[in-house]
Amino acid sequence: MAREPLKSLTESMFYVLLALWRQERCGTEIAAYVRQLTEGRVALGPGTLYAILGKFQDEGLIRESWVQGRMRVYRITDAGREMFRRELEKMCRCVDNGRRETGEEEST
Repeated sequence: MAREPLKSLTESMFYVLLALWRQERCGTEIAAYVRQLTEGRVALGPGTLYAILGKFQDEGLIRESWVQGRMRVYRITDAGREMFRRELEKMCRCVDNGRRETGEEEST
């Protein structure tokens, strides 16, 4: 049976791609970036983080840029950037819909 390609991102997946948007990082740097950016709201344990990194490599969303001993440094690919952009656009539409329906739309 063929494997289903990744169609959407979890919150943790979203932040992993965001962590790689501007620079290459190793796993511990990704986890620290996400923890700091989200003020601790999203904490990536090693099991979760390395499962995401493996999935993203399989999907071609990231690739290893170099390896030194046990440390692996990752970078986002063009496919990863496109997936991130699609997810960001979808999330923005969700927020817009929610604000409009709850009457919390920002005045312009």
